[in-house]
Amino acid sequence: MRKALLAIAIIVVSTGSGLADEPPVQGPEDAACRAQARSEVFTAPNPNRLSLWDLGSQIWHSCMAAYHGRGPNPGRQEQRF
Repeated sequence: MRKALLAIAIIVVSTGSGLADEPPVQGPEDAACRAQARSEVFTAPNPNRLSLWDLGSQIWHSCMAAYHGRGPNPGRQEQRF
């Protein structure tokens, strides 16, 4: 019984620490791009032999760039004093 509780505690601690590596979701575009990166990370071409983390980051960044078009704030006018 004691070994089973210890095993459960180790599993809970190890899975909880993996979730803390990602920052919180910032919006619907961010959530959609994270889901896309998770679904494509094992099937996307990887000619540069990037790590899975770097490949997922590359997929996420290209997805976010497609959402934002010209930049982070395309409708914003330059306002400097």
